[in-house]
Amino acid sequence: MASSSSRYKDKDAGVVLSFNGQWVSWSHTVAASLAFLSALVIGSCLHYHKIVQNEWYGYPQEWFPSVSATIGDRYPERSIFMLFIAITSGPRFALVGLWYLLTAKPGRTLPKLIGWSGVIRTLTCGGWTYITSTDDHDWHDILMISYIVFTIPWTTGCIALSPPNAKAIKYRKYIASAFFGTLVPLVYFFIQHKVHRVAGAYTIYAFFEWALIVLDVSFDAVTALDFDSFEITIRDVKGASKGVNKSSVPTAVLEKEKEQATGGVYSAGFRFGEFLDIAADVYHGFVFWSILTSLGVVIWYFPLWHMGISGYEALVMTTISPFLLGIKPLRFFIVSNQRIAHLLSLSGLLAYLVKDPVYRLFTVGFGVVMGCLSWPATWYSDSVQPARLEARILAWTIGLLMSSVAKFAWHTNNPIWPIMHAENGGWNGTGLFLAILAALRFTRHGPRQGNNTTEKKSGSAVLSAIGIGSLFFGLHSLLSDTSTMILWVWDGYPIRGPVSNVHGWYTIAAMTAGVLIGLLRPGLATSWTAYGLGCVAAAYLTLYGQWRGYYGGLALATYLMAVAVPLIGNAAKKSPAATFGLGFLIYNFLVLFHVWVVAYAFVPGGPLVREHTDWLMITMMLCLGVGLFDLISQQAKDNKKKLGVRRPANTHHRKYHFGVLGVLNLLFLSANFLRFPTNDYKPYHAKDRLFTAGIWTIHFSLDNDMWSSEYRMRDLIKELEVDVIGLLESDLQRIIMGNRDTTQFLAEDLGMYVDYGPGPNKHTWGAALLSKFPIVNSTHHLLPSPVGELAPAIHATLDVYGTLVDVFVFHSGQEEDPEDRRLQSEYLSKLMGSTNRPSVLLSYLVTEPLEGNYNTYVSEVSGMHDVDKTDWDRWCEYILFKGLRRTGYARVSRSTITDTELQVAKFVVPDSEEDSKFVWGVSEHVRDRRVEEHEVPEGWRFPEMFKGQGVRGHQYHVFDEPRYYNF
Repeated sequence: MASSSSRYKDKDAGVVLSFNGQWVSWSHTVAASLAFLSALVIGSCLHYHKIVQNEWYGYPQEWFPSVSATIGDRYPERSIFMLFIAITSGPRFALVGLWYLLTAKPGRTLPKLIGWSGVIRTLTCGGWTYITSTDDHDWHDILMISYIVFTIPWTTGCIALSPPNAKAIKYRKYIASAFFGTLVPLVYFFIQHKVHRVAGAYTIYAFFEWALIVLDVSFDAVTALDFDSFEITIRDVKGASKGVNKSSVPTAVLEKEKEQATGGVYSAGFRFGEFLDIAADVYHGFVFWSILTSLGVVIWYFPLWHMGISGYEALVMTTISPFLLGIKPLRFFIVSNQRIAHLLSLSGLLAYLVKDPVYRLFTVGFGVVMGCLSWPATWYSDSVQPARLEARILAWTIGLLMSSVAKFAWHTNNPIWPIMHAENGGWNGTGLFLAILAALRFTRHGPRQGNNTTEKKSGSAVLSAIGIGSLFFGLHSLLSDTSTMILWVWDGYPIRGPVSNVHGWYTIAAMTAGVLIGLLRPGLATSWTAYGLGCVAAAYLTLYGQWRGYYGGLALATYLMAVAVPLIGNAAKKSPAATFGLGFLIYNFLVLFHVWVVAYAFVPGGPLVREHTDWLMITMMLCLGVGLFDLISQQAKDNKKKLGVRRPANTHHRKYHFGVLGVLNLLFLSANFLRFPTNDYKPYHAKDRLFTAGIWTIHFSLDNDMWSSEYRMRDLIKELEVDVIGLLESDLQRIIMGNRDTTQFLAEDLGMYVDYGPGPNKHTWGAALLSKFPIVNSTHHLLPSPVGELAPAIHATLDVYGTLVDVFVFHSGQEEDPEDRRLQSEYLSKLMGSTNRPSVLLSYLVTEPLEGNYNTYVSEVSGMHDVDKTDWDRWCEYILFKGLRRTGYARVSRSTITDTELQVAKFVVPDSEEDSKFVWGVSEHVRDRRVEEHEVPEGWRFPEMFKGQGVRGHQYHVFDEPRYYNF
């Protein structure tokens, strides 16, 4: 009674209006619900068939509208939705403010961060609501992604900061779990709709999208259970903001429950300085991986242009610099002066300023020497303090994950590689500046041991080194790019497995899970059971394609990341020269093995390992098992001595590492969203039923000056208006080539479908197909090659203006292997002759016109015709065709992009059965009749810009202008 009288006394003292804080929550819930429900009801009543229609299907296949379609551009539902969203904004800001007041405590930073995330989240919600995709597609997407990103800290932060209210904590946990769990089927059905064009998939997607809205609003509605402690004057009437527990559940139990729900990420406080330390460590790890992964690319440039071993390949051995740590005075100096060593390793980032390829290679090599010297020295130094050692190893492993994220955002190029600069999308200057700051922060604490002053760790340094070498190789060869394992299992159209720019995050998720398992369940990660599963996973990746093979790859990725922390931690306690010097030597052996399986025709002893990726994988897993044996044996000895496994006593650094992992995953998903394929590509001359086809040997996307050439290739292909192009020497998914994929950038930037061709585990130099037209079906072929390198081929069927057209992309064997080339010509001739559809061959044949194997390719068996049999100055690239009206042919000089010209031809697809019969039956004399440019329609002509001197070193050459044909 006294409490009630006190309340009314306060009101009499001047309180004009007083209401409970719950009404803020309820008003927000009601206004937000009305905004979406009113739009759904009105849109369904007025524009039902329009809002269920998507780019592929409409009613009745699709019968429920998505959120974006409902609240989109149609009047009046859009206006009503915006009205209620505007009304919602007031309660929304009040809700965020009250939550801050409820959770704020003196000296705590987290409530401020969560409060700001709530404000930013509210503003971005207004952004994507009022800026639709029709108004500005890019800003709509950016604001939508930002809203999703800030939902993560808001949701987890609200759980962590929840007052001691058992019911509210329970609801928040359930709703948050449902929200994030819903994202999985949401993405799955969106892919089914967008990529696979499954009828009805978008309707199911829409239900999950609406479920997210309901869960999002419901999560914030739970604040009503906490805000009943507020009376808007504003005054705390129950003391919840002071931490008083009114629940029957003990406070300690509730705090434990909150910590479990958030993974302990927010426990033990948040210190900005520690966060900077971890961020700098991870970025420094990213820099190491960036320099190491660039070494192979800059080495590869030299045998590529020398067409054989050049001698510069010896720089692959720069990684064995840890052997120098066997010299005690030098080891003492490096360990005591780690800042100098780590800063010197950044020379690898400076290499982009060196124009001469030779000196650039040596600059990168020096950076690798110092990086491979300084990191083992740091691990060895920090091995006396388990927590600090664990933090360093985590920085290195998460740095690899960051490198993969950066490469995905830059279409498989690393923005700070020495083959990048401003002209092709590099961020070298920015990356170097941040690297210097990170290295200074990384080395700001003194070393823990300057020499071998600790008790020698038991176990074998040699066995440990064998495991380390295979671990480093597995991480580098399979996980330094998210598309590598996807391309291992790729087998053409229709799509039956993962796609690089759609499913790449699965690799990142598996790597993240591996880090968490290695930290939180080290016993599981280092068990023989896990190793056995890892071996099975490696076998699946090697032997199977499509999803089955990729699932094996994901399991292997998880295992490699999980075992990395304990294996490196074990090696760090031994002699760094033995474990890491020998480890990198074994790594180099595996790298060379990795190259030899495909380059067997050019290297000594190559035929012994020809096409034996299976042997390579077996060797890698056996070596890992050797390292694991040493680790488990040592743990068993420690247990007998009752020493146990020494684990870090202080693990508060983990929450920052977990946070960095979360941020990196979100950044990847944001890039993934922006790179999602639209599959609505348009040819250049649809009204003329014409397509331009080209063939180009791209020399592994390195130009004459050792720069990545994708941007320059893109410009030429776009300016020539090429609709279908075959790319040869395009398989870059090896360590020596940087684990890249040029086709991703070209396909997405030019708006084309892509078939990568035979994957990196098929042991070819690559053949790829890009097309403005849908690829209905494609198969990959490895042509007979008993002696020389394997000859890849793609046989694809395209939907060209409603007519099925077959396109063949083919790379023949080398001049030195005539029997290979003869067998290949017979195989391909029969393959081309097996189809009665209009066809085009885009190829690299290695033959003189009208001589030898040429007459097998152009024969009655194949039914193919030469694009211009009077063009006598050819040896490598040829275009053949049948069943099409060829209207033009041109040869365009390469400039300094590659070592081979770009050949292009224009074809018109018959528009009727009568026209088709005429084209198939026309005589050779009529078919090959040449005409002048002014005699063909304007839409059939090649661009004027390449006449004369052309542009950027590209011009029509050999016969100085395009040739035209008409019949």
